[in-house]
Amino acid sequence: MIVAMIMLSTNFAHAQTTKKGWSNKGKGAAIGAGSGAVAGAVIAGKGDRGKGALIGGAAGAVGGAIIGRKKDKKKDPVRYSAYKK
Repeated sequence: MIVAMIMLSTNFAHAQTTKKGWSNKGKGAAIGAGSGAVAGAVIAGKGDRGKGALIGGAAGAVGGAIIGRKKDKKKDPVRYSAYKK
């Protein structure tokens, strides 16, 4: 999991001149999924670590995406004004 996080955080596209980056929603979902999976595996114990990691990762991804979306909306409200709530 640590290797995956390092791979996602490094920039392999050195030839590109414009860098868009991740939205706060995407960052929140990725961080929430990783931390939720770890927490779920630890809380579940020895017997159900896979199931606990899966449930924790899903819950963390949803929670992180919701928090990140709120940050995106606060950062650029004009972009989100056309969307329905």
